[in-house]
Amino acid sequence: MDLATWLAFFAASWAISLSPGAGALAAMNAGLQHGFRRGYWTTVGLVAGIWTQLLVVGVGLGALIAASSTAFQAVKWCGVAYLVWLGIQQWRAPARPLAAARAEAASTPRRRMVLRGWMVNAVNPKGTVFLLAVVPQFLHLAEPLAPQYLVIGLTLAFTDLVVMAGYTALAARVLGSLHSAAHVRVLNRVFGSLFIAAGALLSVFKRAA
Repeated sequence: MDLATWLAFFAASWAISLSPGAGALAAMNAGLQHGFRRGYWTTVGLVAGIWTQLLVVGVGLGALIAASSTAFQAVKWCGVAYLVWLGIQQWRAPARPLAAARAEAASTPRRRMVLRGWMVNAVNPKGTVFLLAVVPQFLHLAEPLAPQYLVIGLTLAFTDLVVMAGYTALAARVLGSLHSAAHVRVLNRVFGSLFIAAGALLSVFKRAA
């Protein structure tokens, strides 16, 4: 990939990462529940989910998902179910002071947090369709594709790691300053509702004709 093409994609990747969505919501929720240092493991999973999506697009499965109604619906409803499940879990979370909740959350395995982040991005057909629309514009088809996909994957990982660090820190520092049980209950229900809303928005997303 030549420098001019990469710089154009680098600029686009910031817009992709900064766009609010389920990934940003997951990062903020992780920051709220676990603090920045532990919550940031969710971002590792989010990046792994992006790489999964890019791999799917790169091997041609993304085109199949976009073209096949059955495959598209299967992936979409898995994503919807997962986001709604996250919302219900968050809505029902006990309203404990954040210090106590974070002390208990310290026992949560990092791999579970990574898996949670991965699921948010990996089972989202909007991501597949978006990458199918964007990535080909930055590929030189006459050149080997694998190195180009590697550059794209690393670029997306870099911008997402930076942006999600900001979202995680925002929730950990700003929202985490609210300590009363009433505030925690409100935050749990706000995040729970937002996860459910993200699932509802995904449920009405349609593949391109």
